[in-house]
Order: sequence, then C-alpha cells, then structure tokens
Amino acid sequence: MSRPIPPHRPSPENPSLTIPLDLNAVGPAAPRQAGSGRTIVLVGLMGAGKTTIGRILATRLGIPFVDSDEEIERAAGCTIADLFEKYGEPEFRRGERLVIRRLLAGPPVVLATGGGAFMDARTRASVREHATSIWLRCPLPVLVQRVAERTHRPLLNVAAPHAVLADLMRVRHPVYAEADIIVDCGEDSVEHSADHVIGALKQGQQPLRVPVRLERGSYDVIIGSDVIRRAGALLAPVLPQKRVMILTDETVAPLHLPRLLEGLEETGTRAEVITIPPGEGSKTISMYERVTNALLEAHVERDTTVVALGGGVVGDLAGFCAATTLRGLPFVQIPTTLLSQVDSSVGGKTGINTPFGKNLLGAFHQPIAVLADTSTLATLPVRELRAGYAEIVKSGLLGDAGLFDWCERNGAEVLAGNPAIQAEAIRMACAFKARVVIADEREERKTDGRALLNLGHTFGHALEAEMGYDGSLLHGEAVSIGLRLAFMLSVRLGYCAIEDLERVTRHLEQLSMPARVGDTGRTFSATQLVRNMQRDKKMRDGRLSFVLVHGIGRAFTCRDVPDDAVLEVLRADGCTP
Repeated sequence: MSRPIPPHRPSPENPSLTIPLDLNAVGPAAPRQAGSGRTIVLVGLMGAGKTTIGRILATRLGIPFVDSDEEIERAAGCTIADLFEKYGEPEFRRGERLVIRRLLAGPPVVLATGGGAFMDARTRASVREHATSIWLRCPLPVLVQRVAERTHRPLLNVAAPHAVLADLMRVRHPVYAEADIIVDCGEDSVEHSADHVIGALKQGQQPLRVPVRLERGSYDVIIGSDVIRRAGALLAPVLPQKRVMILTDETVAPLHLPRLLEGLEETGTRAEVITIPPGEGSKTISMYERVTNALLEAHVERDTTVVALGGGVVGDLAGFCAATTLRGLPFVQIPTTLLSQVDSSVGGKTGINTPFGKNLLGAFHQPIAVLADTSTLATLPVRELRAGYAEIVKSGLLGDAGLFDWCERNGAEVLAGNPAIQAEAIRMACAFKARVVIADEREERKTDGRALLNLGHTFGHALEAEMGYDGSLLHGEAVSIGLRLAFMLSVRLGYCAIEDLERVTRHLEQLSMPARVGDTGRTFSATQLVRNMQRDKKMRDGRLSFVLVHGIGRAFTCRDVPDDAVLEVLRADGCTP
C-alpha cells in the first residue's frame, strides 16, 4: 500500500513541482568497516538481479547492502510508482540523483540502483569518482521471464514487457557499457552470478591513471591491460560526440583495430577508419594532405574526435591533422609501442618530417585522453621494446635519479615482458614527463623546462637524418646512442664525472641497448652529423644547443657548445672526420 505524499511547496526559484526529499533519512547506519574498499554500484535493467545479487555480495564482502529505490521511497515518503505519477520521470531522476550522491558520500556499501539511474550523466560521473560500477548484463528472454508478473514498475505499465525491455536495451546498454566491470548473468543461479561478480572484482584491477593538468586543458593517461577493449567506456566521459575517426597503420590494424572497434561499438560510438602505410615514410606532407582530405570528405565536425591507434608515427601525424583540420579537432592517443606510450603520446607535440629534418612542421595539440594498453607490448619484438625503454632511461637520467635506480633493478624485467613491471615503468615515465610538461607546456622557458626532455635527442636526430628515416635505425635506438654521447660531451666539457658516464654505459650494454655510433652498423662523418645538428629546431642564433648533465638526474640546457668539442666526442665514438 502506498503512503500519502507529503504536502509540497514549490520553491521560489523553480515554481514547478519538485519531489520533497528528506535526505537525512538516506544512508546506512553501519559504520565504515575496517579494510573495506570503494562502494560497489550495481547497474542493469529491471530483472537483472541487482537486489538479490547485491545482498549476497554485501554479506560476502562484509559491508551493508543498500537499494537506491528503497532509499528514494524512504526520503520521499511514497512509492516509486506514486513519484512517477505525480512528478514525472525527469523530476524523479533529479531526486534519484540527489539520493545516490548522498549514498556515495557515505561509507562503502553494495548499492543496487534503479534501471535508469546510470543513464544520468551526473550520476555516472559521481559513481565513476566514488565507486566501482558493475553492469549485470542479462539476455532479453531471461529479463522478460523475471519481470512478467511485476506490476509495480511504472515503465512496464505502458506496453508488453518484451517490447519495453527490448527498447530499453537498445537505449541503455551502450550507456551501461561505461561501467567499470561487465558481468554476464544469464540463467545461472543468483549464487553463481554472485560468484562471477566476486571473481570479476578480484581480477578487474582498475587501470593506473596519470593526470596531466594543464592551463589549456587536462587529461588522464590510463595505463592497463586490455584498455583498448574498454575504450568505449573509458573515453565516453570525455568524447564531445559519439563519433570518432581512427587513424592507424597497416601493421597495427590487424593486431588491435578489431578490439578497439568492438569496445567503441559497445557504447554506441560510431567509428570510421583511415589506414596508412607503417613507418617514418608516412610522416610527410603528402600523407598529411591525404589524411586531412579523408577527414574532410567524411564531413567531420568540430566535435568529431580523431583517434590515433599506433606508434609514434601514427600519433604524431594524427595529432597534427587533428590540430589543423577545422582549426582543431579533439584528439585521443592510443599508443601501441612502448616508445610512444612513454614519450610521444604525452605532452601534445605533433608533427611531420621534411627533407630538412625531423618534426620541422608541427603544432602543440594536447589529447583529451591517452590509453596505454600494456597488452599491445606482447606483440612487439624485443628491438622495439629496447627502443621504448631508452625513453624511460632518459627520464631518469635527466631529472629523476630514483627512476634510473629503479631501471637498474628492473630494466631486464621490462624487456622480458613482465606486464606489472611494464605498467609501473610506463606510469613513472609518464608521471615524470607530465610534471615537466605542466611546468612548461609549450617549451617557452629560455632555460631548462621542457627542453630538458631532449636529452640525447640532438645527437639522435642527427643520426636519424643521416640514415634517411628508412627504419634501419629506430628513434629510440638513436636516443639510446644519443644519451651516452650527451654524457660523453658533458664529461668532455667538465660538467660531469666520468663515473656517471661509465654507469650509464654499463646499464645500456647489460640490456643489449645501442650505446655507440658503431652499433648502427654504419660509419658516419662527424662533420656531416654536426651539419645535421645545425638544422635542428633547438639551434639558437646559429649556435648548437644541447641538453647536458651535471650527473645522473641533473640535466641542464647549454646554449653555446663549441663545435670542436662535439666533433671530438663523435670521433672518439668511432666517427670519421
């Protein structure tokens, strides 16, 4: 029997009907349990078993169970059906949002929500921040069977349950897919379904997040296994439009594109794909023209997001196309190599190569999200892993001696493919780079700042230019050689102790990293390499500029390095005059 609805007094600000809620009546009285974690929020259609499974979970986890519908009825003093009849669904959803927000602010509970609660964007945002959400996904025939006799559900009173539930599935399932965890609950017993949820909670470790908070915009680097498959859920909060244009290459597409498309489709995000040849040869003006033409031919709008799925080449090209098409499109990085995960995907530098040098045409254009999927690293040859690892080592050498210590202890495990160690390495490198980028987003500081991230790069870019960007020398390999050369130059100029150079050399050699110019298998002219450096973006007033070191973790920018000192270091490393 429904209780009488309390008298209602419209507020002066909003004279329309508003559900009177006693929020003091909301929330479990139980104190916070020792060792309990986040609130668990169960979402799904009516009949999915949220209440029954929720009670079992709460008992097993030792925390209270709360049904949001019951709390709403308690706060309003009447039934859900009465609330729908008197106030309408929009006002009911507003009151539901207030009650759920109040519950999320309390101690951890297992919270079963009404079928429409998760559809509210503000409710989803609150759940995302304060709880772990689980979608109990159930097939239509099972749902129909379970709700056939229910008469207290307002949405079931307007048509046959099968038609109502089918329509709700079409509309709600893409949103439910944004939940942190998805558990299929078919005809299994509720006990078995609860077992599946417990198992998913144990296995479903939340991905690592590195926040990048900038004046012009902020985003998260999300790091974890199989985050590509959950791309729809992870990107839904930041995509301005449920339409994306994916740029990938012919090598990456068969490996990872199907998972990405599946994840996007799960949340109703429409995707179109542009595929390019792999390698540095695609970072050209002609390829830039081809991709931007494809974007315009697809009638992209300013809210259409460009998604880069691939290594640094794809990310740099996609970012530059996004920065310049319609004067700026949203942009997501999904880097699939270790090098791109720890370096080019974070910080907003985009660009293409020219005959005059690497990345000489480009723009600063920050992504709205970065998804670093550690499972993609299992498809890489060890050579690619070593190339990416060079950038992790670089971060430690230029500004985080503790990170370099960690590399000495764990570098072999990174290259051996230990997923947990790889994820931690990516997290630390991205966190370090984020700190540098936050302090100097557009490399505007005259000394140090973001320019320090170029440690080893002046030498490395000169080697790459001489090799012709043909793939015979990977960018990370060039950086690895450049790191040692930067330490050699620092020793030659009296800035750094030779013991630090020896320590760096030893670490690179122990992991079979390229450390010397001769490791390229080519002979170089020191004079020609210096000419290449003189075309580098970091030239100032015609003088060579280098990032040098006072020791491990203590880099600085040196604006006027004598050519003779550079030539001497190159010759000492095996270059011809």
